Amino acid sequence: MCETISNSARRDFAVWEPAFRYNHSFIMATSKQSPGKTAAIISRPDRPEVAEIVPRLVRWLGEHGYEVVTDLETSKYAGGKPSVPRSQLGSMPLDLVIVLGGDGTLLSAARATAPVDVPLLGVNLGSLGFLTEVPLQSLYTMLDAIAQGKAQVEHRALMECTLLRGDQVRGSYLVFNDAVVNKTTLARLNTYDLYIDGVFVSSYRADGMIVATPTGSTAYSLSAGGPVLIPTVKALVVTPVAPHSLTHRPLVVPDSSEIEILLRSEEEVAYLSLDGQPGLDLCDGDRVRCRRSQHTVNLFRTGSDFFQVLRRKLKWGERQI
Repeated sequence: MCETISNSARRDFAVWEPAFRYNHSFIMATSKQSPGKTAAIISRPDRPEVAEIVPRLVRWLGEHGYEVVTDLETSKYAGGKPSVPRSQLGSMPLDLVIVLGGDGTLLSAARATAPVDVPLLGVNLGSLGFLTEVPLQSLYTMLDAIAQGKAQVEHRALMECTLLRGDQVRGSYLVFNDAVVNKTTLARLNTYDLYIDGVFVSSYRADGMIVATPTGSTAYSLSAGGPVLIPTVKALVVTPVAPHSLTHRPLVVPDSSEIEILLRSEEEVAYLSLDGQPGLDLCDGDRVRCRRSQHTVNLFRTGSDFFQVLRRKLKWGERQI
């Protein structure tokens, strides 16, 4: 029997009415933050460095005129500073969010804070760090640049995904990387009907279907054979996972498009995963509708160009010995 989305997933994905807003390319911050500014700290607390980083970071922020708030996971290291559940940060007036962890922590922070369109500083405490590109040793160099109004900000697209069962909307969720409709581990291939702006494209017999943002093009979609999109490209990519027909290839569409995937299966053998998180069991006839969100994710960047990041993080062009 199909069930509603888990409480943990519901808390992690904000719900919004459908809307559009195009993104912009690189901009430079040109003025200092206004008085009465507030900074939030979000972390992956199981990283041993967090206990040492947060107290010093709180002091720096206080010395530079910031009020500090943390998520609950970080609160035990913040010396009594106010803390709220991560999902509530999007209802607060924030000027800066500092994310300590890996790409998964930043994905969660981006979804939580999307309503206030606040810039995020991702500090890499993980391994790959494709999104959290700022190394720990550069943290205070970046903070000084932010304080002086000299830090570079890049605007990334968010996607809104709506799950429909019959005429009923079961939920609408913000997604930074991708939405995946996939079969369960032991299930047979499913059939997925793809529509773009209400126009039928094709039926896919495949393990699954991925709808990815430009940021998410270097995640699961890339592993499934999808193209790499420059993050500021105004597009979405639809990638079939292990399609039965070799003629079914990834499809890039304008980000003004509405993408709909209709599941056709006689068994309950598919689920919807959002940014790689546990999601919702799907039923035959369920529809997943994806479109560009009105919100963006604003990331402070170190100045590395995208192709340099690809070479460094994905080891492009390196020979395997």
